[in-house]
Amino acid sequence: MSDALTLASPAAAELLITSVVATLTSEKTKAAYAAALTEFLAWMAEQNEPLSKPLLETWRAGLAARGLAVSSINQRLSAVRLLLRQAAELGALPADEAARLASVENLKEQGQRLGKWLTEKEAGRLLGVPDAKTKIGLRDRAILALLVVCALRRDEVVRLEVSHLQLRDERWVLLDFLGKGRKRRTVAVPHWVKRMLDAWLDAARIAEGPIFRTVRKGGKIGPARQLSEDAIYTLVRKCGAAIGHPDLAPHDLRRTCAKLCRKAGGELEQIQFLLGHASIQTTERYLGSQQDLVQAVNDRVRIRVID
Repeated sequence: MSDALTLASPAAAELLITSVVATLTSEKTKAAYAAALTEFLAWMAEQNEPLSKPLLETWRAGLAARGLAVSSINQRLSAVRLLLRQAAELGALPADEAARLASVENLKEQGQRLGKWLTEKEAGRLLGVPDAKTKIGLRDRAILALLVVCALRRDEVVRLEVSHLQLRDERWVLLDFLGKGRKRRTVAVPHWVKRMLDAWLDAARIAEGPIFRTVRKGGKIGPARQLSEDAIYTLVRKCGAAIGHPDLAPHDLRRTCAKLCRKAGGELEQIQFLLGHASIQTTERYLGSQQDLVQAVNDRVRIRVID
């Protein structure tokens, strides 16, 4: 029944991992899932027995015993569930058996995770770190502004195209770009953030294609292909360290955006629209709400860039 999942054939295991990765869009998630599944299938091969729910629970307990974070364990469980679905689609596992195995529950977080965020003053200092007298500084300021004011994820930033920047209802928006889970998303762009984008695009002479690109020595703009997600992560870490937050991560800036919007009087449902949370469809059905792009919630965030 589950020969492919006992690793009787390394080729079968490779096929399953490739099939799982092909369903994903984020390069970071692809790498994480591939590593997790390679490790899981190697562990399965050592057990020398077919996959079962008790065996999956034993594996989960082993991860916890190693001291892995709950989020890391649950990500591995998500990868295995996707593996089971792909195995069923490829005929390596009956669909009902795959569903039963996939019912192994995630570990639950203990307590409330607050996370990290910046104050408005710290956000201003962060945006002031890149040197606006250089092309790379103009680019990096625009990237940081989109992260901290428009709540973009780093994979969303690197996929942005000039065509996404459009006027709607007499204001600028990033229209219908591809967000998490391959869902289309639209985000309002405050005027002062648009000016930062314009400064970069004008300096780089970019009129189409990816908005953010590499900048080579001498200020020469690299080829028309997007930056890597790692480049965004490195930028945030470097600028965070410059203002006394060496552990700052891109997702902390999404959290900062939510906090600043709420502090500025933004309605919770509009903040949910801005962040593009998966639950917003449920919110729309219950409340009959629509995203306000005219009086956008992030227009209320006023950050003074501190050079």
